Amino acid sequence: MQALKIATIVMGVMIIAGTTLLGVLIVRRIPGPPAPSAPLVLDEPPGTRIAGLAATDGRLALALQGGGPDRVLLLDARSLRVVGHLGLAH
Repeated sequence: MQALKIATIVMGVMIIAGTTLLGVLIVRRIPGPPAPSAPLVLDEPPGTRIAGLAATDGRLALALQGGGPDRVLLLDARSLRVVGHLGLAH
């Protein structure tokens, strides 16, 4: 009988600990409010316009025309930082 009481107490403590741990993990995975984003200003020559936009694999590709030869600007989708340039020959 004493073994049954001990087993019941141990299982109760394990249930409470497991439930508490599960609650803590769920709360930690809930994302916070999004950070305010700063306006994105591209350092491109005057007369440049965005001719197209495509998103793939965490990158944004901006097709730019005017202000020089046509080109494609690659941006990181999360940070919006320029990660590459592709020049198009005429």
